[in-house]
Amino acid sequence: MTDPLPAAAAVPAAPVPVAQPAPIVEIGIEDFAKVELRTARVVAAVPHPDADKLLVLTVDAGDAAGATRTICAGIRQWWQPEQLVGRDIVIVANLKPRKLRGVLSQGMLLAVHDKEQVVPLCGMQQVSPGLRVS
Repeated sequence: MTDPLPAAAAVPAAPVPVAQPAPIVEIGIEDFAKVELRTARVVAAVPHPDADKLLVLTVDAGDAAGATRTICAGIRQWWQPEQLVGRDIVIVANLKPRKLRGVLSQGMLLAVHDKEQVVPLCGMQQVSPGLRVS
């Protein structure tokens, strides 16, 4: 008759890897000064017709003569379009325009992302569109 292994002799669990933060790439102030962060107000939002992860936002970014711009944002799984209309957000206003699945995106929405949600950056109170973030 063989003796069963005592409970203490169980195989030790493999160590759980700890997620390491991404390394920070340092830039000079002259590089950062090139980035224009502005406040913008979402005036309309719709799902992108050809991309499951994108919403197409129409924003007032304080451009001349009340012109609006379109921004494609990869936040569709966390936000419904109607939840964004009327919100003030922060955008990268001077990003080179780029077509995303056929829709021209004229900036980038800034947001905080964790494991469970994405939250657009916005102020504590409503502000005018087009203000420079400093």
